[in-house]
Amino acid sequence: MNRARTVGAGGVLLVLMAMTSACAQGGDEAAAASGGRMVPKFQVDPTWPTIPNGWILGEVSSVAVDDQDHVWVLHRPGTLTEEEAPRSAPAVLEFDQDGKFVQGWGGKAMSNEKFTWPETEHGVYVDYQGFVWLGGNATNDQVLKFTKTGEFVMKIGSADEVVGNSNPRRFGRAADTFVYPPTNELFVADGYGNRRVIVFDATSGEFKRMWGAFGNVPTDGTADPEWAKTMVGDGPPQFSQPVHAARVSNDGLVYVSDRGGKRVQVFNIDGTYVTQVWIGRECLAPVCGNGNTVASTAFSPDPEQQFLYVGNRSQARVMVLDRKTLEVLDWFGGWGSSPGQFGTLHHMDTDSQGNIYVTEVSPLTPGNRRVQKFVFVGMLPLATPSHM
Repeated sequence: MNRARTVGAGGVLLVLMAMTSACAQGGDEAAAASGGRMVPKFQVDPTWPTIPNGWILGEVSSVAVDDQDHVWVLHRPGTLTEEEAPRSAPAVLEFDQDGKFVQGWGGKAMSNEKFTWPETEHGVYVDYQGFVWLGGNATNDQVLKFTKTGEFVMKIGSADEVVGNSNPRRFGRAADTFVYPPTNELFVADGYGNRRVIVFDATSGEFKRMWGAFGNVPTDGTADPEWAKTMVGDGPPQFSQPVHAARVSNDGLVYVSDRGGKRVQVFNIDGTYVTQVWIGRECLAPVCGNGNTVASTAFSPDPEQQFLYVGNRSQARVMVLDRKTLEVLDWFGGWGSSPGQFGTLHHMDTDSQGNIYVTEVSPLTPGNRRVQKFVFVGMLPLATPSHM
């Protein structure tokens, strides 16, 4: 399929057309040689997005795509230097699919008697009703709900409660949110202080249920440091902080990014454990970054969501998995600041055209304080190398 029309840069357009043409000319023979397996391929668009007004981004922590294929970006103005701060972009930015700026809002100046803006912005998500959800991973133990224009709707969580994995009314530095339309439930990856998935009614904020790794009752404490060194067996019986994301597929499976545990765990929506897959199990600190791998997941946009994309933090790559079997099929990326490379890969999402958006949080590297768009260029044979 030719997705070249979604790319703004002429040079990238030619590359995409050439790749699509090559796929059409030689795809049948190559597919036969690879046993018929085809995987999605991507090309970075280095011109996306257009940041207006001379604004500067701090650490870009999260990205979400709404049902209009508008891309919502959350960054951390507080990570800018004193010299950069006067040129800070609003904390929440909305772009269209071509990267044109639509609007921006948010920041600590919005705090009032109803809510406190997150001290450290972490996750953004736009649900099926058009509400924007935000959370932070510092001391603000709340999840906030806004309209698309930034009007406050609701908060879940209370700063007056004791933090802990048994408390259903306060988060422990929640990392990510996701609303599952069939049940109108908010799934929260909680997170940096706690280590659980916790579920609420997305309209009323009523607590529904929560669970830890393997569906166990979530407990306080941290992962066994000896296990983290040896990586033996199935891993610890609880998630390893941070529990960095939780996304629900169309068929009702919850994919949890156990970043510290180097695994994606899969559950039914009631918290029943199904299976898991290791990502970068061999990646140990300090040789391999901090040893954390699974930062986020996203789904391909086809109705069956055939592919699961996994953002691998310490190995700086986006991995392509068969969602049903969890077999790793392909990957792209690598450490660096050039287009297509990553410095501290963080959150990711996909749009209806199959494009992938990835954020980075490298505080000391301005070139990695960004969101990158990887344009879907078509299905190519499994054996075709794509590593950039």
